[in-house]
Amino acid sequence: MRFTKVHGLGNDFILVDCFEENIETRDLSKLALRLCDRHYGIGADGLVVLLPSETADVKMRIFNPDGSEAEMCGNAIRCAAKYLFEHGLVNKNQIKVDTLAGILHTELITANDQVKLVRVDMGEPHLDRLEIPMTGPSGRVISEPLEAGGITYQVTAVSMGNPHCIVVVPDVERIPLSVVGPVLERHSAFPNRTNVEFIQLVNLKEIKMRVWERGAGETMACGTGACAAVVACALNGFTSRRVTVHLKTGELLIEWGADNHVYMTGPAEEVFTGEYQVL
Repeated sequence: MRFTKVHGLGNDFILVDCFEENIETRDLSKLALRLCDRHYGIGADGLVVLLPSETADVKMRIFNPDGSEAEMCGNAIRCAAKYLFEHGLVNKNQIKVDTLAGILHTELITANDQVKLVRVDMGEPHLDRLEIPMTGPSGRVISEPLEAGGITYQVTAVSMGNPHCIVVVPDVERIPLSVVGPVLERHSAFPNRTNVEFIQLVNLKEIKMRVWERGAGETMACGTGACAAVVACALNGFTSRRVTVHLKTGELLIEWGADNHVYMTGPAEEVFTGEYQVL
């Protein structure tokens, strides 16, 4: 099986082009467990499989290192769009991607036939707790107390096609993410588990973020998490609706537009290609 290693701000993926490779009949969850292992496999934050689609330019499926399938991934979709364009599978600057979160639209910002940035229309945020999903009566979850591991957090919940729990803290570097991340991810309030974002406010147009991703653990970046964080900060009146999100390895520009859609702009990189012996 040929694969391409890609990343968006250090959030890295094993990308398999199923226009060329035939792996759809395999158990992709088990394959992700093997491939993503950083000691016995290739190593990655996820497995991205690109497939033909009847309704879009491509269908994208994403599997976490624990084998679970994610609805969407903002960093992965930028990498997928770049790959499709630079490998000649799609010869246009606007690419439609079919995901479990719906069909999303990407726009490539290019120079000399090279993709420099990818802007993604991430769609409308879902704010009702039943859409997150989160237990409790219908309504928005904005700075609501949630006890986890003996600590009460003020959480705001947003779905960008996948669930996010956002917590604002004075200093993200002081958060013991490997301890509190799993507790919030698997909290009984989130029946499908949740991604967890800790946010430090810089000013009205900038925030810092650390993320604990559902099924993956701490990652260097999370596109849907950055989108959810900006929506949460705007809902609380902490920031404007156009915010630069500072992550460990770079920045994402997030805009919550007047049309209620969230737009994400950021880089994507191809690192290397290789072959993996699938037994």
